Amino acid sequence: MFLAEEVGRAAVKYHRTVGRTSVTGAAALVVGLGAVTGLTAQRRDAFSASREHPAIAYAAHEGANPVRRLSDALAAGQARLDFDRDASRGYLPALLDALHIGVESQVLVFSETSNQARHINPSHPRAIYFNDTVAVGWVPGTDLLEIAAHDAQQGVVFYTLSQQATAKPQPRRDVSCLLCHLTWDTLAVPGFITLSTFPMSDDPNAYADGVVVDHRTPVADRWGGWYVTGRLVPTRHMGNLPVIRPKATLTTPAPPTPTFDSMAGRLASAATYPSPYSDIAALMVLNHQTHATNLLTWVGWETRVALAEKRPLDRVDDAIRDLVDYFLFVDEAPLASPIAGTSGFAGKFASAGPRDAAGRSLRQLDLSSRLMRYPCSYLIYSEAFDGLPALARERIYARLWRVLSGEDNDRRYARLSAADRRAVIEILRATRSGLPDYFQPR
Repeated sequence: MFLAEEVGRAAVKYHRTVGRTSVTGAAALVVGLGAVTGLTAQRRDAFSASREHPAIAYAAHEGANPVRRLSDALAAGQARLDFDRDASRGYLPALLDALHIGVESQVLVFSETSNQARHINPSHPRAIYFNDTVAVGWVPGTDLLEIAAHDAQQGVVFYTLSQQATAKPQPRRDVSCLLCHLTWDTLAVPGFITLSTFPMSDDPNAYADGVVVDHRTPVADRWGGWYVTGRLVPTRHMGNLPVIRPKATLTTPAPPTPTFDSMAGRLASAATYPSPYSDIAALMVLNHQTHATNLLTWVGWETRVALAEKRPLDRVDDAIRDLVDYFLFVDEAPLASPIAGTSGFAGKFASAGPRDAAGRSLRQLDLSSRLMRYPCSYLIYSEAFDGLPALARERIYARLWRVLSGEDNDRRYARLSAADRRAVIEILRATRSGLPDYFQPR
């Protein structure tokens, strides 16, 4: 597998029969860890040191993420996971409940590129469930649940949970996941990837092409290899259509994108899944969240290495500029038409708050012309943001203020309207503890 870069987006190629996947993605490219470690110093847009740098020590330290806390509680007898035998879901329902992940977040991916690829096909897709911090991947009938948790210190940490009933189930850390989850597309830190798979030949030796997806990706290029359900769905996207097609059809115009309210009756094992949906609003949020998560890790790791080595902060400031621009949706691809899901994800997501006195929240979705009602990422409230070195948080706040106040008048920020800037500042004042004094009214 190898990386093929294009202007404006990252394109990847991988072989479907050996490809491995992100817990939150259709597929991820496999890049040797030595290659990543050896080349990152040549790039200013990725982490510059080894993950085993003494300031990081990724393999030696696990942090205190939600999966680690659950594991400790299970070991101490303070929590339990019940095995669901009747619905053939094993530990999935109990695990989602323990990690506070709602089934309305379910999204379904059917491209045959996972490390469980032989079990995945369009009638038997892989399900992904997520919240702000943790993602769980499940393929019905397989013997493992895949779990990825964003640790405030260590980036994304990976686990598996056996689907064999036992008196004391325990998530097990799995560093082998880094074969796919430590790449240029994760900014050379352990992270998440979502990928849209392009149509490919049914030749078993063919390689698939895809594009790594985040909120900057045009909707027309998203969701190849995914199911998309909703009440309002864009007329152009790559979901809901077969990825593997007869070679002769690849040069003919693509058929119209089907629209599905739900997957009920469309899957051989539809009743097995906890939800009949692969919600478009959940997909939109997931596409934003994956890259935002990786940016937080990158900023934290660059800062820790710079402080440990007493380096200049140039690389830290580069990472912070990228994070702030992404958090403020500066390069977001616009929606051509309104979208609406069917699972209830949007309402539950928005209800989590926090809100200011006017009822405004950075978790309110827009879904008419853009993802969020107020253009600032809700991950500013995350444990990962709070866990950044103080110096990094200070410099992020300073950069946010320069952009939101208009002090930085670069034309790339012109799309942030005065009303949006004012609203974000006011919401942050009311809801984000530790905000510097310069955010307050004067």
